[in-house]
Amino acid sequence: MDPPKVMTIDELAAYLQVAKSTLYKLAQEGKVPGQKVGKHWRFHKEVIDQWLGENRDKEREND
Repeated sequence: MDPPKVMTIDELAAYLQVAKSTLYKLAQEGKVPGQKVGKHWRFHKEVIDQWLGENRDKEREND
């Protein structure tokens, strides 16, 4: 099953294969693109995929 277009912190943690605690920290620091809706974080899959691609490109430039 494909991930939803808008993911919760649990869904994004599974998608990225990282711990929820790490993801909370990154989100709060603004290092991963997301937004808070009330007390809950939400992440757009399309934006996350773009962010992953940009970070991959930056790492290649630094190699």
